[in-house]
Order: sequence, then structure tokens, then C-alpha cells
Amino acid sequence: MIFARVGDSRPYPEHGCDTPRQWAAVPPRQVRLDELVTTKRTLDLVNLLSEDSTFYGDLFAHVVQWRGALYLEDGLHRALRAALQQRSVLHARVLVVPD
Repeated sequence: MIFARVGDSRPYPEHGCDTPRQWAAVPPRQVRLDELVTTKRTLDLVNLLSEDSTFYGDLFAHVVQWRGALYLEDGLHRALRAALQQRSVLHARVLVVPD
């Protein structure tokens, strides 16, 4: 299994980190793919297969840590690309949201 769970929503409360500038203030770190819970069930293959998919966005996935779980908020295509390349970790910005 690639992910801990496949979800279809964001169960955590609003965290207020909505702009690219706010996310850029969160330092990136490595997270294991098998610890992530997705917040989207579907993926647009154009994003997955595009060579310039990160050209206009953040180079790192966005993960929200809440109640001990790591939720992949943005960057599902990056996580799947890492899995297809047989990597078990992903570099992500991890925002810790208190309970």
C-alpha cells in the first residue's frame, strides 16, 4: 500500500495557511508515503504526467499534521510520482495544527 489511508476530505479544522507565502514559511522535511492520509480520492493525470507540474507551484507537497495523522493537503501528484519511482519518502512542508 502506498498511503496509510485514502480520504476524500479535510477532516482537520481551518488552519489559516492559505497563501503560497504562508506555506513557504513552513520548513520542508521528509515524510514517509505510508504515513500519509490523502484528502483527495482522484487525481488529474495531466498533473501527474506533466514535466513542469511544479513550475508555477511549490516544489514541496503540503501536509497537515493533526491528531497524530499526516494529511496530504496538496501534492498528490508528487506523492504518486515518488511512489512510481520506488521512493518511500517525500519532501513536504508539514504544518502542525493543534487539537
